[in-house]
Order: sequence, then C-alpha cells, then structure tokens
Amino acid sequence: MSRRLYFLVPDIDTAHTVVDQLKQNEVAEDDMSVVARDSVQTSDLPQADVTETSDLVGSAERGAAAGGVTGVVAGLAAVAFPPAGLAIGGGLVAATGLAGAGFGAWASSMIGIRHDNSQIETYEKALENGQVLFMVDVAAERVNEIERVIQQAAPSAKIEGTDAQGDNAD
Repeated sequence: MSRRLYFLVPDIDTAHTVVDQLKQNEVAEDDMSVVARDSVQTSDLPQADVTETSDLVGSAERGAAAGGVTGVVAGLAAVAFPPAGLAIGGGLVAATGLAGAGFGAWASSMIGIRHDNSQIETYEKALENGQVLFMVDVAAERVNEIERVIQQAAPSAKIEGTDAQGDNAD
C-alpha cells in the first residue's frame, strides 16, 4: 500500500529543490506531480495528469455504480414483464447491468473531467498566490522518511495529506 502526500512549497525554485532531493532519496519522478497556476513555468517538473487534477476517476466510479444498479433493475423488470411473445433469460439482467455500468461510467466521466479534483480545490487560493502543490506517492513505510526529506528541502512546507493509494506505486 502506498500513501499520497500533499504539500505546498512557496515558489518554483523551491519546487526544483524538492524534486532533486526526492530523486536523490529514490523517489521516482513518476511518483511525483506538481500543480501550479498557469502562469508559473513548470514544464521541467513532473506534471499532474488529468486523473489527478480533475474528478474524472471519482465521477466514473460513481457513474458505474449508479448505471449498474439502473441496468440490473431494468433487466429484472424485463424478465418480470417480458415484451409480448418473447422469452427472456436471466442473462439479460447481467447484460443490462454491464451496459448500464459502462454507460454510467462514460457519461459521468464526461462530467467529472470538467470539474477540479476536490483535493486540489482545497489549495486553490495558495496556487493563485504563486505557491506550488506537490503530490508524492510513497510506500507507507517510507512516509516519515520522505516527510523529513521534504522538510529539509523546503522548511516552510506543511504536509497536509496522506491519502491511501492502491498498490501501483512501489
């Protein structure tokens, strides 16, 4: 299991220092992401992708659940009240559930991609003031070690989040 650390640094120069220190402590660049206001030049820093900056994943998950339930209910209704002259099997319930989940995930992700990640919205004011937000994924057993590295590189950084992440960040 890994943890995602969220913290702000005061400026782009400090962001470069933090990235260098994290790399020296064996944190892969793929496990780091930065977010800054549009006018701040961050092209040489690890960029956050759309799944980190938007509500894409959360919306897709919620849509799949809602669509799946709706599809199963529709399938059950079709089995209980079949159209005239058709014999409908139980496979229809599974098929409509899957179709509903797929459609729900797709439709919700189209909405979610237009909305900011709620975690990043928390830092919106600081970003507008020129600060740089870091998201760093580290193994759970390395959290304290990496927090010390961050504090040494950026003494003013306040690590505010340690969300649990999946097993993909080893």
